[in-house]
Amino acid sequence: MPPAAAPRILAFDSGIGGFGIVRALRTRLPGVPVDYLADTAVYPYGEQPDQALVRRIVALVGRAIAHTSPDVVVIACNTASTLALGALRAQYATPFVGCVPPIKWAGELSRTRTIGLLATRATVGRPYVSELQRRYAPDCTLLAHGARGLADLAERAFRGHAIPQEAIRRELDGLFGQPGGGAIDVVGIGCTHYTFLMEQLRAASPRGTTWLDPADAVARQAAAVLEGLPHGTRDAAGGIQARPETAYFTAMPEECARLTAAIAPLGYAPPALFTMQAAHSAE
Repeated sequence: MPPAAAPRILAFDSGIGGFGIVRALRTRLPGVPVDYLADTAVYPYGEQPDQALVRRIVALVGRAIAHTSPDVVVIACNTASTLALGALRAQYATPFVGCVPPIKWAGELSRTRTIGLLATRATVGRPYVSELQRRYAPDCTLLAHGARGLADLAERAFRGHAIPQEAIRRELDGLFGQPGGGAIDVVGIGCTHYTFLMEQLRAASPRGTTWLDPADAVARQAAAVLEGLPHGTRDAAGGIQARPETAYFTAMPEECARLTAAIAPLGYAPPALFTMQAAHSAE
């Protein structure tokens, strides 16, 4: 009997945000191949109608599952997770791991009992956020800010551009400048893109603020799900990797040369274009 192929993961996001989770997966699951799919054709997701977005995500992820044959799919996007995770699980047998704002974690750490959430406007406006607070941090005041431009700044930061600290401060003023904002001592990020701005966010926030990035928690959950599958006890590095890991994009990414340089340390070759019909190199 030939050796079994190594387990494989697919990470999905609207842009580059999920690469932070890929980085965490590399640490937790060395040797496990991770394909990546960014739906850049309709980025940013927050500007799309909900129902149309759910239909697109379900169809696109289904096509990606058929193409990459993952054992686990990580929905490395808060908007996609809150909107489409249920529909994806209902449609496909492949296990899914999603992202949620780290409100429970923030509630566990906060001493002032006032916690902050920095996310996109779309995420902040969803009832799901309030439900998380009521369920996991009912004794905390949650102050949230829907940032207008941070995801785009993160896209630029990931490609190696310097980000003006004033642009970061303007967004943080929207969070800490709210009534009661001075009491915030813990802030969770509710957009995976913001992983690539954490250094600037910490530098621009009030002294003593704790920032929470759930990327490692998502990677830990993916590892647990993978371990629970029938092949989970195998040494992943001992399996056969049938094809290289690939970073797919549904539209040609901007500044492709810079992006190629940014994803190379994560183990990816230049981006490949992914369509509903086929995937091919974007070089």
